[in-house]
Amino acid sequence: MFTLRKERPEDGPAIDALLDTSFGPGRFAKTAYRLREGVAPVEALSCVAEEDGALLGTIRYWSVRIGGAASLMLGPIAVLPEHRGRGIAVALMSRTLDEAAALGHRAVVLVGDEPYYARVGFAKIARGTMTMPGPVDYARLLGRDLAPGGLAELRGAIGKAV
Repeated sequence: MFTLRKERPEDGPAIDALLDTSFGPGRFAKTAYRLREGVAPVEALSCVAEEDGALLGTIRYWSVRIGGAASLMLGPIAVLPEHRGRGIAVALMSRTLDEAAALGHRAVVLVGDEPYYARVGFAKIARGTMTMPGPVDYARLLGRDLAPGGLAELRGAIGKAV
């Protein structure tokens, strides 16, 4: 049985290897990575799944600004291919989304496949509501309230938190 815990500094190499396995080196070309460059993930929400001392999955969040308002961006989330289908990703998301809400965050956005992320409450963001730097498939821009009306308050360009 896997367990969830906070990410530790010594997890870095295993997380990098997991992300390479899951997404390949092309992940650095994605628009979402532009928002992560030179910025540390939100430490309180960085979590891993492990079993018998082996890292099986990871999730991170990043502080962003949307039209000047503070918000969160989820991602990347990854699970080793041979352990997919065990509920690890959903467990990571459920735990950290609850923690984000408890910390007072009001909403979270991500770029991903709606059917996958709908399992934890994400839905498409209305076109024209938000923009991102660089190319992005806006049909894959998703959001979720962490507090009532949190997502509805956000409009404008998604950018790095200052």
